[in-house]
Amino acid sequence: MAAEQGAVAAVNGDFFDIDESQHPGVQATGATSGPAVRAGRPLKGAVPDGQRFGWPLPQGGSTEDVFGVGVDGLARTGRLTLRGHIRTAHATLPLRGLNQYALPVGSIGVFTPRWGEVSRARAACGTDDNRAAPCTRDTYEVTVQHGIVRSASSTPGAGRISEGSLVLLGREAGAEALHGLTPGMAVRVDYRLASSSRTAFAFALGAHPIVEHGRSFPGLDRVVAEPRSAVGIARGGHVMRLLSTDGREGTSSGLTVSELAGLLAAMGCETGAYLDGGGSATLATRDHAGHLVVRNALDHGEERKVPNGIAVYAR
Repeated sequence: MAAEQGAVAAVNGDFFDIDESQHPGVQATGATSGPAVRAGRPLKGAVPDGQRFGWPLPQGGSTEDVFGVGVDGLARTGRLTLRGHIRTAHATLPLRGLNQYALPVGSIGVFTPRWGEVSRARAACGTDDNRAAPCTRDTYEVTVQHGIVRSASSTPGAGRISEGSLVLLGREAGAEALHGLTPGMAVRVDYRLASSSRTAFAFALGAHPIVEHGRSFPGLDRVVAEPRSAVGIARGGHVMRLLSTDGREGTSSGLTVSELAGLLAAMGCETGAYLDGGGSATLATRDHAGHLVVRNALDHGEERKVPNGIAVYAR
């Protein structure tokens, strides 16, 4: 991914839906748990906390937590919350999902062409507190093309969503509400990712803060050591540090989250956040000859396909 886009350095990003063995017959989507913004535009929202993959959240953490770069060019952490509505001539319905592999119970989500071709069935599985809970059959899906309802289905679909089209998927109460949208009806779908920061994000992805004001968060795990990836911020957002550590393949015992936070602080980071790790941990940079080289010891010696990451480019 970094080589294809000409990056000079890159690290893997957010945790993602990697395995659906708890839901037989349901395809893993590969979609990330947290929000994502690219070129200032929202790509996806955060799944409910209980639907997240990966290690337990830090104390007070949320799937809405992100690392990113603001429109002012400064790196920062923050929180991105989906705000949206579906409007018809007769009703206004709340929107609780954007290109997410899991929707809150009783809600409606929207899927755009950015979702890709993978099935949307996983969005109706699990609950807000239990990722492994069964899938609900109480679903309803509506396809909207250029603002007009074109079709509906009682089961989540799959396949490419054409440009100018949206798919609205509801579960439980959300499914019942979507029954009111009939073919030929005009529909307007509006959404945004509301930022906890006063400055909008130009780029953001899911990441979990573990260092603030140069100090580790309290209560971080001190037991489980794994390969880790993280991002740090220094000099008020003018400096970004990318980090990936070994932890398998006999090269290292790995780091606990507490140790990772301590390392970021020792590197002079005022703020630090951890990314997906384990077999996903990958850091690559260009060598003196301009070749992209992986700098950490990969799990089983192979790169894992990941859905997003942080890349650095030379102007």
